[in-house]
This record gives sequence, C-alpha cells and structure tokens, in this order.
Amino acid sequence: MQTILTADRNAMGRLVADRAAEDLRNAIQQHGHANLIVATGASQFEVLENLVKADGVDWSLVNGFHLDEYVGLSAEHPASFCRYLKERFVDRVPLADFQYLYGDQDPAETIQRASRLISESRIDVALVGIGENGHLAFNDPPADFETADPYLLVELDRPCRMQQVGEGWFAQLDDVPTHAISMSVKQILKSIKIYCSVPDSQKSVAVAATIEGPITPAVPASILKSHDQTLLIIDEASAAKLSPETVKTLERSA
Repeated sequence: MQTILTADRNAMGRLVADRAAEDLRNAIQQHGHANLIVATGASQFEVLENLVKADGVDWSLVNGFHLDEYVGLSAEHPASFCRYLKERFVDRVPLADFQYLYGDQDPAETIQRASRLISESRIDVALVGIGENGHLAFNDPPADFETADPYLLVELDRPCRMQQVGEGWFAQLDDVPTHAISMSVKQILKSIKIYCSVPDSQKSVAVAATIEGPITPAVPASILKSHDQTLLIIDEASAAKLSPETVKTLERSA
C-alpha cells in the first residue's frame, strides 16, 4: 500500500479521478473493456464529480459494480446508495452496464446474482473509503478476512450507524438500517488497483490505526496494506492523528 497526503478533499478528488481514469483507459486498450467498483458516501463526492469529467474514457466499454447497500431501503430513499450512484455517476456517463445492489429486493437473491456476476469479471479499478470505525465497505470490525464469498449479508455496528447519522444521511439512529449487503474483503482485494479515499478529521483515528497499526480484523481497512497496488489518499485533516515520523515518510500532492 502506498499513501499520498493531499491538501484537501478537492485535491484528493482530482488525484484519484485522474489516476483511475488512466487505469480505465489502459484496461480498455489491453482488454477491450474495463470493470470498475464504485463506492458511495461523503468520501466519494469529489472523486466521482471529477471522474465523470475525465477525458478519454470510453464509458460505453466500462462495467460498474456496486460496493454495498442497506437492506430494506428502496432506490428512492434519500440515503439509498443506489440513488446516490445513479445521480452522481451512472446517469452522468454512458456505461456499458451497472450492477446495482437493490436494498428492497430479497437479500439472498441479490447476493447470489451479484456474486455470480462479479466472480466472472476481472476488476480493474476499485474505488473505496474507510469508515470512522475502520470498516472497509460495510465490513465492520471484527471483519471477516477469510470468507471467499464475493458479497455478504452483514450486521452494522453502532459506530457505523452513528456515522450515517453524523453525516446527515439519517435523522436519528433508529432510522439507520441494521443490516446491509457488502462486498467481502477478499473480493475487494481481488481488484487490480484500489483507490481508498479518506478525507476529514472524523476519519483521523481510523487512518492512524490503518497506517501505523498491525493488519487486524479489528481495523478492517488495515488489510489494504497487504495489497501492493493500493493507493491510500488522505488529506491534512484525516492525517491529524498520525505521528510526525509517519507524516515525514508520506508522499505529498498539491
């Protein structure tokens, strides 16, 4: 895993979008098409805004895969990740296809379908983030590092659900679903390139644990250190809890 320190969210979004677009162009040139995993949440606002404007990507040759979704929410719900992706990404570029995880359909059937489709696909680029509790996708601690199932039905812990309230997606804790469909850790790690974008001070404890601590299910995102084509992109705010020694070793980008 390589880590880059950017000045702020906007710089992070530009950097990730530029590099992901280059990877997509290269995959299309080599294979005739590209496959992309797309995350949601506040960490992806600037990434997706810049990615949809990227030059030279033939989106008609790109297939998209959904990272995670709440169980029980319709695609019309303001907090639905299906809605988020449709409005911020899918409707803005002419993709070949996008595999949504619909939260209001039978979870077992959705997992079976999505698992089959992604198992048949080479994933060129994965866009992900880190939760305040260190989760990767909706794999809350202690995360399952061993299952080979591509998608899982998971229970969301209280810190994860409180983050959704804190970010304004839900009015109160009782409104946040207790379960979700999540791409598994092993499936995420099958991606050729992983871009993990983590802005803001609320993520600083998780960032420090990920970078400076051991690889452990207690900090799910720490597993990214085992993937040599992962780029972790942080900003000054999310880097606030890192030691001065660690900060000195980081690559910086404007």
